[in-house]
Amino acid sequence: MKLVLLVGNAAVGKTTTGYELMKITDLRLFHGHMMLEPVLEIYGFRNGAIEVKIRDIIFEDYAKSNAYGLIFTFMPDFNSDFSWNYLKHIASIFEENGGEVYYVELTTSLEERLKRNITPDRLQMKASKRDIEASTQRMLDFDGRCESHEGEIPFENFIKIDNTNLAPDVVAKMVKKKFNL
Repeated sequence: MKLVLLVGNAAVGKTTTGYELMKITDLRLFHGHMMLEPVLEIYGFRNGAIEVKIRDIIFEDYAKSNAYGLIFTFMPDFNSDFSWNYLKHIASIFEENGGEVYYVELTTSLEERLKRNITPDRLQMKASKRDIEASTQRMLDFDGRCESHEGEIPFENFIKIDNTNLAPDVVAKMVKKKFNL
């Protein structure tokens, strides 16, 4: 069992890269909005505690399955203990079941992310992004840190990729090759 944790800022290309990686491996994609969007629809607001509970049920069951592996996208705040602890928590679920965990961090500029935030594919897949003005403002107002500092990531299987000028399929091939997926 393999787990690829695909992390990075909003609109950096996590989901798009995840889909491309899924196409060229036997990994399945579980992107963050698969829980966020239904919870928003049901509650009318973001409920992180419910999202975590639902994701944990899926992670625990999946980690015990005979599936090849899973790609999970996550937007961390590297200034937050919650983000660090949550990444370790997800990894532990898979590691305790004999799984291998790989960490992929994607980076690009705010200017590029603002362009990507309004692409048709993103708007189609992620209902919460369709109010472009509000979505853009959330990106501009976010005061966390979604890009790691040099040498900060302590995980053994880690790659950081600036995907500003790389197509998602190229990034996916880089990840596949790096981790022999």
